[in-house]
Amino acid sequence: MIKSTKPQLSFELGAGHLHSVLRVDQIRTDTLVQLVTHWGDPDARDDVIAALDELAAVMQGPRREGELDAALEQVEDVAGMESAHVEVSMADTHRLHAELTAADRVLSRFNPERRTA
Repeated sequence: MIKSTKPQLSFELGAGHLHSVLRVDQIRTDTLVQLVTHWGDPDARDDVIAALDELAAVMQGPRREGELDAALEQVEDVAGMESAHVEVSMADTHRLHAELTAADRVLSRFNPERRTA
């Protein structure tokens, strides 16, 4: 079991130890802050609401290929959202590397030669 000193930015083993999980809470925080920043602008609010309504409609029914991506991009555009990225400090990079290496040791027991499917 991998115990991270910083769970909000960490690698851990998934259920059944058949995959690893990367947790990056900062991306969700940044996304919500960017969305709410534009939501607070009365001139942009209607556009943001319309884009969110369209995204909700896409999510509630069967969708054509690319429709979800287009709806997400529309929300990102009208809300002025930046790309989802996080700068990782050198100390966190080394810690994440150690966590991923620990997860890889467990996962590799099913694929000792690290062959891809």
